Amino acid sequence: MKRYPNYINGEWVDSPQALVNLNPSDTRDQIGEFAEATPEQVTLAVQAALKAAPEWAQSTPQERFNVLDAAGSEILARKEELGRLLSREEGKTLAEGMGEVARAGQIFKFFAGEALRLAGEHLDSVRPGVEVDIRREPLGVVALITPWNFPIAIPAWKIAPALAFGNAVVFKPAEQAPASAWMLAEILSRCGLPAGAFNMVMGRGSRVGQTLVEQKGISGISFTGSFQIGRRIARMCAERLVRVQLEMGGKNPLVVLDDAPLEQAVEIAVNGAFFSAGERCTASSRIIVTRGIYQRFKQALIERMKKLRVGDALDPETDIGPVIDEAQMNKVLHYIELGRQEGATLAAGGKRLELDKPGYYLEPTLFTETHNGMRINREEIFGPVATLIPVEDYQEALNVANDTEYGLSAGICTAFLEAAHHFRRHVRAGLAMVNLPTAGVDYHVPFGGTKGSSFGTREQGRYAVEFYTTVKTCYTRW
Repeated sequence: MKRYPNYINGEWVDSPQALVNLNPSDTRDQIGEFAEATPEQVTLAVQAALKAAPEWAQSTPQERFNVLDAAGSEILARKEELGRLLSREEGKTLAEGMGEVARAGQIFKFFAGEALRLAGEHLDSVRPGVEVDIRREPLGVVALITPWNFPIAIPAWKIAPALAFGNAVVFKPAEQAPASAWMLAEILSRCGLPAGAFNMVMGRGSRVGQTLVEQKGISGISFTGSFQIGRRIARMCAERLVRVQLEMGGKNPLVVLDDAPLEQAVEIAVNGAFFSAGERCTASSRIIVTRGIYQRFKQALIERMKKLRVGDALDPETDIGPVIDEAQMNKVLHYIELGRQEGATLAAGGKRLELDKPGYYLEPTLFTETHNGMRINREEIFGPVATLIPVEDYQEALNVANDTEYGLSAGICTAFLEAAHHFRRHVRAGLAMVNLPTAGVDYHVPFGGTKGSSFGTREQGRYAVEFYTTVKTCYTRW
């Protein structure tokens, strides 16, 4: 089995221990062994970044453009190869895997341009003969910790802006899906970065991630993962006055009103709730339906779910691949059992599937006749499980949509323009979708939520500059 080392100070560095990466579609398929960084290696990576940071901060916009543009071009040129690897290790369908790789390439291209567009301000002072320049400068060294559900896109939307704005990076990918991240690191290793400007340390979050967050000299930490770990990181950063950016999941509502086009609403619900095996922080896990369309929508949704094909992520006929691993499978099955115990009606799915290959296959699952107080409607399940919540009218639907500790994405299906505009204004979420799935956002616009979903400034698009730079105000007397 091939062994994949860490990347520290411009060199590939092995470790005594390694984690085996398994294909969730076929657990007999071992993708490789990925070195787990030791605490000492994490410290070396941070020290290398600290040493490289001043040089990279003083690089020209053209130099930074060249690095990011080269990375983006190679990612796009290898979209099929990298997409196949991503689907093999994470369980997304092949189409979804290639789509994610393309997005990663586009993100690098976008931030290559942003390196050239980094702007400041020049103002006259209120004092005669004095001028003011407002500059944006890099933070220094940033630690980037990413999840397994988007193993190349989320690393891209953290790494690309960090480098574009002149920061040095120490990157820790998720241990469940390190192969795509490793390939991204390998591409970056050949794009002209000075040694130490980009480093990657792999391994378990409880070991490598914890050690990384504790390192002195880090000026910012960007984390995507669970609310519990995000809150812990926030406390640690507050004690040390380290800038922090957190994305921590959602319990996203999709509202379906009586006037919604039925077929369109069903497709939007299926896409948002079940594609990517429901392992998206923007997934439509709560489907809130008004009484006038509830029965028709429920039956149409159940019939549509029967046509979904669960199978090997690399099979072009597959609609939904496996969940990521045994631990996630057990978590989802626990919530399915909990839904039964809470009195929800299991209207479709709910079972682990045994196919011709050993894998983590789960039927798309729908609970009906639920209410918003149930734990299956309060807690993030992160699997192909959705609930139907009947409500009387739009106002109750909006109230239920907002009744959650999370606030990432929210959607509404309606032909009524006034309701759509009211929803966009009053739903408490960072993303508001009208007649679109709650999952699926562009790479050039800001991403993030409210309440327990996010903390700190937005990711992606031009708003990424707010996290990865600090503002300096400079006065000059002539």
